[in-house]
Amino acid sequence: MWRVIKVLFFVTLLGGLGLLGYSYSGYLMPQQERITAPVDLDVD
Repeated sequence: MWRVIKVLFFVTLLGGLGLLGYSYSGYLMPQQERITAPVDLDVD
């Protein structure tokens, strides 16, 4: 039973480290573009 718990802990740890590395690698960054639109202010 302890062997199964150790394996699950190890797999969870590796998965967490893999996800952390993937998130810091830059692949999860969204595409950015500048959008400009004129705004008409109706001030008297």
